[in-house]
Amino acid sequence: MSLRERIRIRLKAYDHRILDQSTTEIVDTAKRTGAQVAGPIPLPTVMNRYTVLRSPHVDKKSREQFEIRTHKRLLDILEPTTQTVDALMKLELPAGVDVEIKAFGK
Repeated sequence: MSLRERIRIRLKAYDHRILDQSTTEIVDTAKRTGAQVAGPIPLPTVMNRYTVLRSPHVDKKSREQFEIRTHKRLLDILEPTTQTVDALMKLELPAGVDVEIKAFGK
């Protein structure tokens, strides 16, 4: 018997290598416990750009631009068992990865 119909996991991080590493860990633990996995699906990267004056007083035309990229991935775990949920709760992910978990069921 399955506990829920589906678990949706959204991951966000600034570094795409750490994000890919954590998605492979989640996929491996879910497959090891016997659940089906759909994904990881790469979502569009959000780029925040900031323009800062280089000098506090003069040279208005001299500016510096910075950019922060937020990478996102989406995972669906289909027909998870209780062992799958327990393994996901015990999973240690690296710092800098934001995890949102939603469970859908009947």
